[in-house]
Amino acid sequence: MRFAIEVTPHAWSPPRSGVETTARAIEAILAAETAGFDAAWASEDPDNWDAIAILSAAAVRTERITLATGVVNPVYRNPALLAASTSTLDRISNGRLVLGLGRGQPEWYQQRLGIDANEPLARVEEAISLLRQWWSPPHRAESDGPQGVAGWERQFGPLQQHVEILLAAAGPKAVNVAGRLADGIIFNELTSRSVMAEIIGQARKAAEQAGRDPSLIRFVARPGLVVTSDPAAAIARKKRGIAMINTLPGMDRLLETPGFDVKSILAEARRAMRTDEILKRGGAFAEMRREGDLEAAAAAIPDDLVMELAMIGEIDHVKRRIDRLQEIGVSEVVIMRGDLPKPERWAELLVSLR
Repeated sequence: MRFAIEVTPHAWSPPRSGVETTARAIEAILAAETAGFDAAWASEDPDNWDAIAILSAAAVRTERITLATGVVNPVYRNPALLAASTSTLDRISNGRLVLGLGRGQPEWYQQRLGIDANEPLARVEEAISLLRQWWSPPHRAESDGPQGVAGWERQFGPLQQHVEILLAAAGPKAVNVAGRLADGIIFNELTSRSVMAEIIGQARKAAEQAGRDPSLIRFVARPGLVVTSDPAAAIARKKRGIAMINTLPGMDRLLETPGFDVKSILAEARRAMRTDEILKRGGAFAEMRREGDLEAAAAAIPDDLVMELAMIGEIDHVKRRIDRLQEIGVSEVVIMRGDLPKPERWAELLVSLR
């Protein structure tokens, strides 16, 4: 099992200066490498920092740790820009890039940013094809998809002969794309074990049908891992995360857990957050935080559901839960920076987890 850290611009609250926030993220990645973590993932939302810029800054301070985007999308970033940015990061890092790719939230781009966001999944599929063409000699790409690229040739590619692309896939169509074209799937935080098992099976079947070796598809989980003897604070954090993320369209299905009416629970949280109303006009996370009732939404989410979804508890409990993920095919566990103890204890934690 590989272990990774995830850095986000939300990991330190209240926010200080931009310089301090980004510097602390880079220091966290450096500390993760020193402690023995295998990878560092950087999240990206269109209303926040640039994940590739953060990872590029970390690349010059580190030597070994894999640097992964978790995730960027080909609507906000045109595939040609993605090809340039990822090739540059791969060279700066001496071949340590993993590209986490997703479809994004079309309402944000279509209604607020003036970006054509039609057929988002088709854009993801097309982007994977274009990137593979641009990353390989003769670095010339064509497509008849939404981007309609007509024989554009690039003069610059990545250092790696094969850059891994992992897809943030939830629905059956996205999982099919991942199985056919990608190197793996990165699950959203707190995706339930039962849903992960279902998706892993679907992705492997799609890979096999496409003539690929299904055993080569890898799966990365973000299980909300917190080693603690007092789970209350961690549960409260995870509830707020669910209220913000899993009230978005289609994200509730990722939390489906036997014994819980997740759809009804998330419907109540969605009403409290006013998610549908805000999203209808293209609003994003800033407006959800400002206009939604985060405390009421969190209160609608049972503690027991969070404990089923997240890995919160003493080390032996967490290790048993990791074993259960490994049994279904998960090969990498990502821990949020805000869920980790002080950096001087990270190496000790990794030894315990392994």
